[in-house]
Amino acid sequence: MTGLLPFETALARLLEGAAPLPAETRPLDDCAGRMLAADVAARLTRPPFAAAAMDGYAIRWDDRHRPWAVVGESAAGHGWAGTLGEAQAVRIFTGAPVPAGADVIVVQEEVARDRDSARMTGDGPPRRGAHIRPAGQDFAAGDQLIPAGTRLAPPHLGLAAAAGHGELPVVRRPRVTLIATGDELVPPGATPGPGQIISSNPAMLTALLHSAGAVVSDPGLIPDDRAALAAALAAADADLILTIGGASVGDHDLVVPVLNDLGADLDFWKIALRPGKPLLAGRLGSTRVLGLPGNPVSAFVTALLFAVPLVSLLAGRAHDLPMEQLALTQPLPANGPRRDHLRARRTDMGAEPFARQDSALLALLAQAELLIIRPAHAPPAAAGDMVDCIALDRFHIVS
Repeated sequence: MTGLLPFETALARLLEGAAPLPAETRPLDDCAGRMLAADVAARLTRPPFAAAAMDGYAIRWDDRHRPWAVVGESAAGHGWAGTLGEAQAVRIFTGAPVPAGADVIVVQEEVARDRDSARMTGDGPPRRGAHIRPAGQDFAAGDQLIPAGTRLAPPHLGLAAAAGHGELPVVRRPRVTLIATGDELVPPGATPGPGQIISSNPAMLTALLHSAGAVVSDPGLIPDDRAALAAALAAADADLILTIGGASVGDHDLVVPVLNDLGADLDFWKIALRPGKPLLAGRLGSTRVLGLPGNPVSAFVTALLFAVPLVSLLAGRAHDLPMEQLALTQPLPANGPRRDHLRARRTDMGAEPFARQDSALLALLAQAELLIIRPAHAPPAAAGDMVDCIALDRFHIVS
């Protein structure tokens, strides 16, 4: 683990062997945003009967120019059970079953009614079958409706419900345990004491991981204590353990030595990346471990570049980040041996990098709409040059 591993190599090694987790069957209200694990076919026909598409009167097409005797009413959930005869009409409402014998509906605006007698007053329906939704117009029992591999959106859930499904087989959500370490940290909402700071990373990273499809657990802040950290790591019931802080080389950076004590297999530690050089990856038994830096921008960028793709693959989703090419609004110097990610805003002229790029500046990260990617050893770039950007403003934080 000597030297700095190139970004592309580190990502490829992290994602090697990552595949969708096993399927589980979940109620519809827990399926939004999840990946469908098997094809879904209709159990029912929709509509199950010929239904009215408009309020009006159900009649026989051949009787449209004659007066009608109104013999009943059909409403949604309360159909008329008879069979329509010659010169008869049934008052009908949208969604109601069309009576047997009727083959057209005259909209109510074109009907004049006097007690139990009615007649058409306008141009009438354009054709036989007008304003009637035939049985099975939407789908029939047995039709294949949603293919496996679909990321379920709200309309898919409505379709599945209408087709007779109360639950669906979906890829299990990846379980991620966040372990934030540091004696200097206090939880959000607390008042920091001397030398203490608020632990802001867990809230930020939990939202980011939720957007990739994960279920996130947080055992609370872990002090700089080997036994406490070892207990937290051993207790994690997760597909991925994400440690935050403590992965560098200081006397109080305990993540690497504790993982070694627990018999973890560490794949790499330190990569050619800015921000985020002290990134660690390995396995603790069958659980993947990713150790992030503690500085907020470094934690966010490394989680975005590494944890989000990994969790997305485990959740069965595509793991590509939203990318675009934009013109630089100002020149940039040559880059060094580490791939860089410059926080930037979007302007009418293109991508404008912020003047300050310190990895502890959360306020600027919150304002950033883009991360400008500067490859390792990139030459100087002039204003107007096209650069690859991660579009943070298109990375929607949804489950």
